[in-house]
Amino acid sequence: MFILELTYTAPVSAVDEQLEAHVAWLDELYEAGVFIASGRKNPRDGGVIIAVADDRARIEEITAKDPFTVAGVCEYRITEFIATKTAPELAPYREQLPA
Repeated sequence: MFILELTYTAPVSAVDEQLEAHVAWLDELYEAGVFIASGRKNPRDGGVIIAVADDRARIEEITAKDPFTVAGVCEYRITEFIATKTAPELAPYREQLPA
């Protein structure tokens, strides 16, 4: 599982210009089962996405296609973790520690 932290590198007005395309990109990845939660940070200087994928390379490929990234209005910090405990609704995403 991955935590994707977006930090805006441009004024919010420039981010807002890309927002419709960014939301469409999010919708596609929710539909594909890659994203399970997302939202703006407070204060609004970026956002957070919780994602699932087989490996970090796939996540890097995905974030490179974000319209925010393409437009140069944000940077991503990617944190991978092993979700060994979850709420019951997220049980399908639980993982086992490597042996």
